[in-house]
This record gives sequence, C-alpha cells and structure tokens, in this order.
Amino acid sequence: MLEVTGVTKQIGGLLAVNRVDLMVGEGKIVGLVGPNGAGKTTLLNIISGLSHPTQGRITFKGENITGWKPEQICRKGIAKTFQHAHLFPELTANESVMVGAIFGNSHSVSLDEGRKAAEKLLDFVGVAKEKQEMLIRNLNVVELKRVQLARALASKPKLLLLDELTTGLTPKESNDAIELIRKIREAGISILIIEHVMRVITGVSDKIVVLDHGEKIAEGRPYEVMNNQRVIDTYLGDIDAF
Repeated sequence: MLEVTGVTKQIGGLLAVNRVDLMVGEGKIVGLVGPNGAGKTTLLNIISGLSHPTQGRITFKGENITGWKPEQICRKGIAKTFQHAHLFPELTANESVMVGAIFGNSHSVSLDEGRKAAEKLLDFVGVAKEKQEMLIRNLNVVELKRVQLARALASKPKLLLLDELTTGLTPKESNDAIELIRKIREAGISILIIEHVMRVITGVSDKIVVLDHGEKIAEGRPYEVMNNQRVIDTYLGDIDAF
C-alpha cells in the first residue's frame, strides 16, 4: 500500500532522514521506533505532506505522491495524528471531528452527515457521551488523544499514521489503546505507528522498523528486531530510548 524509497531529508547540515526504505502492506501494522532525534516524526511528516523530502519517493496505492500538499494526501487516504494533540480549543469534541469528516474526504459531506459520523467515531474511540459536546479546552490528555484519533478516522483513511498515541497514558490506558489500534486494523485500515513503549509496539506490530540518526538500522518481526544484535547493543541498556 505504502512504499517509501530512498527518502532523505536534509535540514541545514543535518541529515534528519537518510536514504530510508519502508513498506506498509494492506491491513498491516508497522511499528517505527528509535531514540529521540532518530528521524521518526520527520519521516511521518514527509509521508503526510507536512514536509517534503530532499531526495526519494513516496508511493501510495501505486501512485507517486511525493511533494503533494497535506490536504491532497489526506483526501487520497492517508491521515495522521500528532504527538501533541492539535485541536481547536473553542470547538466541542464533536465539532472537531466534524472538521475531519467534512473537509478531509474526497467526496462532499453535509453538516448533518458530518455530525452523525463524528458521534459514531467518538463512540468508537471511547469518548463518553457527556464529553462529546464539551469544549476541547476542557478535556484531559486522554480525551484529547481520543478526539484527535476520531478526527483522523473521520477522513476515512486507508492508512493511518500514529505519532506516540500512548505517550502520557497509564498502563491501563495503554492497554485500552492497544485494543483500539487492533480494532482500527480490523476495520480495514493499515497503520504506521511511532511508539516509545516497547510493550505497546511489540504487542500490535506485524513488523518493526528501527531508525537511528536518520538511518534504518533494523527491520523485521518484533522478536527478530528485539533479538537483533545491533538493536541490543544500541538500546538494551536504555530501553526508554525507544
């Protein structure tokens, strides 16, 4: 479904991403891990159109989308969440998700259709009914992350890019997030996920890609990556680096 080929991003004298190849198959969950500064978020930003590569190509469903604008990529079928929830503080949770439903789709959606879609998605991600009409600025971190996820899903993506969905969550909330990620895959959506909590990433991923200083240093099934000698040498003594 997604093919990243030789993608490089140079920022001044820094190679934030250096000749990275990556593939996400249809119906698959791919985990992207590495220490802070490894280039993970930069790579997701390139895929989603928020940043353009210095070199390389992004192909989605057989079409070269390199250099496309974020709104074009979203309407093509790729949605992204952010490590820190970027939402409209003076809108309600329902209204925030309506924005994704109405403006993130390739087809026309009425206000009434957008409202119904928002209600359904907020229920799906676990936002309580009484919170759905509250202003975004009055919600807690967990609720904000769920609303942001619902907004991304409202654009009806084929591929979902998740940037540290479980950051700041308790172990119970992380377990709930794992189940939610699995439900999203069951709904037919492929996922590329950045995550620092290894229990989460190994629990949901079909494949894991490891970045370090902008380069891919390992790729494979979770048990293969966690037993890769280079990964062990680099991270085993500092598991929080993930």
